[in-house]
Amino acid sequence: MLTVISNLAGIALVLTPFLWCRYRGEPPEAYGLSWKFSRKGFIECAVVTAVVLAALTVISMNWPGESLPRRVPFSRALWSAVNLVSAAIIEEVFFRGWVQPMFRKRFGVITSITITSAIFACAHVFVAQAFFVFAVFFPGFIMGALRERHGNISTATLFHAVANLWAIWFVPAFFPALGDLLYIIGL
Repeated sequence: MLTVISNLAGIALVLTPFLWCRYRGEPPEAYGLSWKFSRKGFIECAVVTAVVLAALTVISMNWPGESLPRRVPFSRALWSAVNLVSAAIIEEVFFRGWVQPMFRKRFGVITSITITSAIFACAHVFVAQAFFVFAVFFPGFIMGALRERHGNISTATLFHAVANLWAIWFVPAFFPALGDLLYIIGL
């Protein structure tokens, strides 16, 4: 039943922006709902992805109570990869391709990226521990900046997909409570 609900939610998230555009008589491209890669955009995305994931890898490798990277059987990694790349596409269409441009019309670029990143992070409370939501905000902000810089969701979607693939091996399963975290780091 949970799979059916999550699949229906995914379909709703990916269709809503396009139905909105059709209802309003606006082209989807007006919201950045397109995948137009340029060589420059691809290179910038690759550099940003490498820098961010390198820093996150160092943090993950030193995460308390974890032994990362985790060993994942090939079949599970493949299944996870398909689901996580699909999630990246669905989420980018909805959040950076529709929600962010809607907020930008009203609040401006930085505020729209911030609000969209916060909503994006809160949406992840259903699939992760509450503390993880804070960790999702910052990549969401990067994806928002990539979307604004390139005028469409291509680079944000690529960054998101690669980050999701990275997560298969490097996202800690254990997120200590704030008090435990302060104790672990000696505060």
